[in-house]
Amino acid sequence: MTNPAMIVPDAMKSLLALGKATAKANVPPVTHALVHLRSSQINGCSVCVDMHARELEKEGETNQRIFAVAAWREAPYFSDAERAALALAESMTRLSDRPDPVPDEVWHEAARHYDEEQLASLVLSIAGVNLWNRINAATRQVAGGQW
Repeated sequence: MTNPAMIVPDAMKSLLALGKATAKANVPPVTHALVHLRSSQINGCSVCVDMHARELEKEGETNQRIFAVAAWREAPYFSDAERAALALAESMTRLSDRPDPVPDEVWHEAARHYDEEQLASLVLSIAGVNLWNRINAATRQVAGGQW
């Protein structure tokens, strides 16, 4: 199957609108791309891993930082705010891995670095990339493929 968002009328428009809305909340574009890359790595979505790594390159990010996203806890290349966003992304992506899917400590650390609108933007952004990952996985989309 081709990408379902291309088949259902107005689906692609709605999904793209969510991305545009989350970008307006004054969260650095690099932060959105980092959480998108990390969630996509966890979900094994080659389309999104490829896309968000390239997005980070276009934003001027170094290969060192891009390659280290999968090991962000051990890498010294990320700010405290980026680490909080990455922890939130991992928690939201791995909902069934623990009894408390998004532990209070993860939420409070994110809230320490982002105001309510920014945090809402991150939550919607992370949920959105997880949606894309699931669409691509279900329909076996691959990096470099065409919809």
